[in-house]
Amino acid sequence: MSLASPKRPASVQALFTKLAPRYDRMNNIISLGQHKKWRQRAMAITHILPGDLALDLCCGTGDWTIALANCVGAKGHIVGVDFSGAMVSIARQKIAVQDLTDQATVIVGDALHLPFPNDTFAVVTIGFGLRNLADRAAGLSEILRVLQPGGQLICLESSQPTAPIIRPLWHWYFSRIMPWLGQVFAHAHDEYDYLQRTTAAFPSYQALSDSFETAGFTKVTFQRFTFGAAACHTGFKSIAAPVYSH
Repeated sequence: MSLASPKRPASVQALFTKLAPRYDRMNNIISLGQHKKWRQRAMAITHILPGDLALDLCCGTGDWTIALANCVGAKGHIVGVDFSGAMVSIARQKIAVQDLTDQATVIVGDALHLPFPNDTFAVVTIGFGLRNLADRAAGLSEILRVLQPGGQLICLESSQPTAPIIRPLWHWYFSRIMPWLGQVFAHAHDEYDYLQRTTAAFPSYQALSDSFETAGFTKVTFQRFTFGAAACHTGFKSIAAPVYSH
């Protein structure tokens, strides 16, 4: 598979279809298990309540979807959306095993063209997916559209350490070790090379914060994890919601 144009939807979709069977295992290996702690810390600042309707965008294999479903309880519901049918299949299996099918639904969909009305969700989460969107600004605009007035976006993403001592080590690990791990454990060197390139090219935590504000989110804040290797950004849709054309 050629990844010369890594943000082409078909290329991204094919990439994650190939990675799906080993995706969870590789996340544990590459992040040294830290991704679970990052998600727990993101959940701690998520304003989700029992009975809420929430969206887990770019839900992958469904771990965050399941965590959210346990928060909203029997009277709430979580909708997971992912571009990869292979990822969605794994997420559905996990949800069924945990007997959460009444609380969580996962569908194949495009984050840039969500099949939901305006002002639908109390919370939208997106974990390690914003970097894969072909148009980040359009994706944030679409998230804002489907959020209820006063609703919250929580975005957990890879980021770049800024400390002079840490940054070279981080760059070495992601540029050299991560593709090697992808080859050894998943036979997917090119795919993990793509993932490290998108991580390196992703906006800084401050630039991403500015993007949230440009998109129209209010009360934008962020937290950095593990020396800045990941960051969690949050923003809210204004109570005085704009009028949408669609």
